[in-house]
Amino acid sequence: MKEAMGEMIRTLQLEGKMNQVKLINAWPKIMGNTVNLRTKEVMIIDRKLVVTLLSASLRQELFLERTRILRMLNEEAGASVIDEIIFR
Repeated sequence: MKEAMGEMIRTLQLEGKMNQVKLINAWPKIMGNTVNLRTKEVMIIDRKLVVTLLSASLRQELFLERTRILRMLNEEAGASVIDEIIFR
């Protein structure tokens, strides 16, 4: 059954979308409850993670850590899903 599902996902070319969903769902786990509560929206556009935050000071702090956050999120998704993070 697992092999059949994997083949269907590859045939329908859904792997990329599934990895994007994994990455977005990993945001609260990777960033923790404090950051997640101050996050308004997380989306992926053209391999860029766009994160809308409710706090300017948090935005600056996360901007400085964006390379580390990018690596952790891609590792959690199990694939190179994003190349850049944009905080707004």
